[in-house]
Amino acid sequence: MSSSLQDPAIGYTLGDQAGIGPEVIAAALASLSNAPVRLVPMGPAIPCTPGIPTEATARAAWDQLETAADALRSGAIDAVVTAPICKQALQHLGFPFPGQTEFFASRLGVSRFSMCLTGEHLTVALCTTHLALEEVAQALTKEQIVSVTELLCDFLRGQGTSCPRIAIAGLNPHNGENGAFGVQEQTIIIPAVELLQKTLADRAIITGPCVPDTVYRDAASGLYDGIVAPYHDQALIPLKLLDFDNAVNATLGLPRLRVSPDHGTAFSIAGRGIASPTSTIRAFHLAIRSIQTGNQ
Repeated sequence: MSSSLQDPAIGYTLGDQAGIGPEVIAAALASLSNAPVRLVPMGPAIPCTPGIPTEATARAAWDQLETAADALRSGAIDAVVTAPICKQALQHLGFPFPGQTEFFASRLGVSRFSMCLTGEHLTVALCTTHLALEEVAQALTKEQIVSVTELLCDFLRGQGTSCPRIAIAGLNPHNGENGAFGVQEQTIIIPAVELLQKTLADRAIITGPCVPDTVYRDAASGLYDGIVAPYHDQALIPLKLLDFDNAVNATLGLPRLRVSPDHGTAFSIAGRGIASPTSTIRAFHLAIRSIQTGNQ
C-alpha cells in the first residue's frame, strides 16, 4: 500500500446525501479527532434537501463509490467506510450491482468474496445473500461454504482472534433430522466441514453443521467467534435482534477492507438529528483495527 503504517488512511463516502449518511459520518469523524489515521473524503458534499433523494444525490453517491474503489485499488487509502446508498435510485441510473458488496468486488477484480455482518454479540458471514428462499438450496455448495469460512477465518484473525472458533450453521430445521426433511447437511455441509477441519486445523476450530435454532444463541453467549450462515435471513434476524444499532457490514475477500454501517439511508429521519452514529463509529474503529493488525 502507498500509505505507510505510520500514516494510514481511511477513506469515507457520504452515500446518498439526502439520507442520514452525511450526519452519521460527521458524528463519527468528530469522535475520531485523535485517531491515529488520516480520514480522507471520497468526494464533496452537495446541496440537497434531507429526506428527498434526487438523481443528483444518486449520481454523487455513485461517483464517490467509484473514487473509493480507485483509491483502494491504487493503495491511496488503506480501508474505506461507506455510508448508505439508495439501491433503487442507483439502479435507475444504470448501476448494475445488487449492492455495494458486489460493486467493490467487481471493481477490485475479486471473484471470491462474502458479506459479513459483525456486532457486539454476533459475527456472521453469508454463503448466499439476496436470493429468493426457494433458490437457496440449489445455490448452496460445498465450495461456497469452504470459501466463505476461509474468508471469515482470515477476517477474525485480522481482528485479533488468533484461532477463531467458527460454527457452520445447518440449512434445514434440526439439521434435517438425518434426511427426514432435507439432505443438504449430509451431502454438502458435512463434507465442507470435514475438509475445513483439515485445511484450517492450525488456524481455526471448525464446528458443524450446527443446529440453526440454537447456534446463534451459543455464539452470542461466547461459544463461537463467528458463524457461517447458508442464507440471508437466518443470519440477519438474530444479528439485528441483538446488534441492530451497532452492527457493521464488511466485505470479505478484498485486498483492502471496505466496511459500512449496517443500516439504510433512513430518508424519513434525515436531517432531524436523531440518527444514531454508533454503527458508523464502529465501522471506523473496525477499519483502524484491521490496519493496525495488518489485515490489508
